[in-house]
Amino acid sequence: MLCAFLAASSLSFAQSNVLMVPKPEPVVAKAGAPVEVKLPLQLREGYHVNSNMPPDPYLIPLRLTWGSGQINAAEVVYPKPSLHKVEFFPSPLPVFSGRFELLTRFKVAASVQPGLVNVPGKLRYQACNDRMCLPPKTIDLTLPVSVTR
Repeated sequence: MLCAFLAASSLSFAQSNVLMVPKPEPVVAKAGAPVEVKLPLQLREGYHVNSNMPPDPYLIPLRLTWGSGQINAAEVVYPKPSLHKVEFFPSPLPVFSGRFELLTRFKVAASVQPGLVNVPGKLRYQACNDRMCLPPKTIDLTLPVSVTR
């Protein structure tokens, strides 16, 4: 039992050191207007994550989601993936590696009162290198939005 716990702990620890996700910067938005937010990501060298649209349902996609409320994500824009050949799949896979950004376009309701609104989000991914994939991970995010009139 202890061995399983230690192995799981070390994998979780390794996974958190593979993808660097900065705390989202505060954003200023006007009530009733759209706003765009960039989330910069950095994968450790030698690792990649599947794109948001992998070619097989068994592959875990990179997925950024945001909670709903008076500030809603209208669209998440992913960068163009690069193709990466792995032994276990017949054709090259679309992946993200190195440094890249995810762009979210939000709609801010006209009825939002001025002040700070925290928008919750989740980033789900599975980091892999050429030999193995780490367990899937979900990171909780909070985007602070300062709403003005």
